[in-house]
Amino acid sequence: MATLAEITIWRCVARGAGRMTKPASVLHRTKHSCTSFPSAILCHPKWLRHESVLGCSIWLDKRKIRDFNTSSHRRNRKSTLAWVGVVGVGVASALALYYRSYVAEAKKDADVPAIQGNTGIVLFSTSRTHSELDESETRAVTAGEEIVGLPEYTMEEVAKHDSLQNRIWVSYHSGVYDITDFIPLHPGGTKILMAAGGSLEPFWEMYAVHKKDEILAMMEEYRIGNLRAEDRGYATANMADPYAAEPKRHHIFQPRSMKPFNAEPPLSLLVDSFITPNELYFIRNHLPVPEVNPEEYELEISGIGIKKEVVLTLEELKTKFPKHTITTTIQCAGNRRSEINKIKKVKGLDWGSAAISTAQWSGARLLDVLKHAGADVEHKDIKHIEFEGLDTDPAHQPYGASVPAEKALDPNADVLLAYEMNGEEIPRDHGYPVRAIVPGVVGARNVKWVGRVVLTDEESHSHWQRRDYKGFSSSCDWDTADFDKAYSIQELPVQSAICVPSDGATVSTVSGAVKAKGYAWSGGGRKIIRVDVSIDQGKTWINAKLNQDDSSIYRSWAWTLWEADIPLPENTKPGTQVEVICKAVDSSYNVQPETFEPLWNIRGVLATAWHRVTVTIE
Repeated sequence: MATLAEITIWRCVARGAGRMTKPASVLHRTKHSCTSFPSAILCHPKWLRHESVLGCSIWLDKRKIRDFNTSSHRRNRKSTLAWVGVVGVGVASALALYYRSYVAEAKKDADVPAIQGNTGIVLFSTSRTHSELDESETRAVTAGEEIVGLPEYTMEEVAKHDSLQNRIWVSYHSGVYDITDFIPLHPGGTKILMAAGGSLEPFWEMYAVHKKDEILAMMEEYRIGNLRAEDRGYATANMADPYAAEPKRHHIFQPRSMKPFNAEPPLSLLVDSFITPNELYFIRNHLPVPEVNPEEYELEISGIGIKKEVVLTLEELKTKFPKHTITTTIQCAGNRRSEINKIKKVKGLDWGSAAISTAQWSGARLLDVLKHAGADVEHKDIKHIEFEGLDTDPAHQPYGASVPAEKALDPNADVLLAYEMNGEEIPRDHGYPVRAIVPGVVGARNVKWVGRVVLTDEESHSHWQRRDYKGFSSSCDWDTADFDKAYSIQELPVQSAICVPSDGATVSTVSGAVKAKGYAWSGGGRKIIRVDVSIDQGKTWINAKLNQDDSSIYRSWAWTLWEADIPLPENTKPGTQVEVICKAVDSSYNVQPETFEPLWNIRGVLATAWHRVTVTIE
């Protein structure tokens, strides 16, 4: 009779929809007969019957003992139906998968009983029991650390697995991983293939957002071995920190990630000024902030209808074209994602409600620059205007995005190639020396450090255009999301939030009323025409006082700041908790939805439900 010890199923590979099982840890239970151990705890039999599973390998003492291919056993349905890498505790750990009456012998001298029926995955260890193990042997595995008992690979062996045909292997610190079947599930799409056959470390230095516990734990599901000791650390041995030259930021920011740096100011500060000071403007970076010498800066313009690429210097951009100034609000698509996360956790930065700011931007109109370059802006084949930034990833691919030509080439759309922000040179974090400003459109399309403009007949092929910043149904998951068919986010829906008081605050009253302040905004130039505020779950509403610029109702790029004195019910006692709610209505009578449940989506974007804060009456 075998004794169960602590063993982890690291990976179960399936063709098509994704992983068949989640990682399962089985803790030692004194001496149990394997036939009596509940199979449901280990693996449900339905996973083993899935037609897409490829096969199974059994490992023992760093050696692959035996392979099982399901295709050769498909006729009699007696097969091990998964390919798994296994780590066991002790010297002689083994794994066996059973389906119906099929028995795989891992080692002749191992006490492996036959198991009848739909048993599922069975784990064995002929080593010491759990009670005999010290703390260092039973602790949780740290991602990328060496695991005794796994096969060892050289970097040369890893390098051979650099295509889907050969399967995609990568290394991370001391670990080797086969991530082939994770690629369709990767939120970043095929960008992960840049690391194929090599190390993840240089890329994760750039995309440091991956270094989260849940991501590292998920990666360990794909662990297949250890990297040879002398090959470890080679990929980053001479690599400088790509974020070493980042600009200084105000200490008051609330960071959502450090590398790249993404942060929002305290929400209460947003309503102190209609124009957000440069030092407090929310920061959204996808890659390291580039260092650009203004004397060497060049803007390249090319594409459909332009016979020869045109290059403009910063000085030419400032002197050859009339200077235009607009006041516009820019909002991140993930603003208020933290509230969607309360429904169900999603992938993305955990933004609060302050990933939005307003500034005056000055520069040359895009339309003027394109006409100067000889573009026929009426050309029927021009469908999109693409912007490329000077910020690049480890493969030297730039951040990029595009907007529809109908928007970018509309003389009333006020699209700028801006070189000033609030009357000053644009700060580095916000796009120095030149930023594309596309009013009324999601922040992701307002490309910073823009170095290239292309007139094209299709959307940008940038990852952030094709594989991100798209909305999906609340019933859609990462297995069913079709990024190719989903529309890219452009103009944003109507939004509002309460900035004062903050959630959880204790508030005083003036003449029996609570004062609230906040912002409201809608994309596409639609002006805010009303903000409603309630303290009785939306049974009754009062209209907030609006602070707006004098723009027209369909060419309004800046937010509305609002405030309201909300009367409390008579005899409201100190210590009473009150929920304050706001919702906004724009000039097309679009209104925010009541709840987040129908808005939930796998990327946590477009979070625009009623905003709510709970306060205690002083």
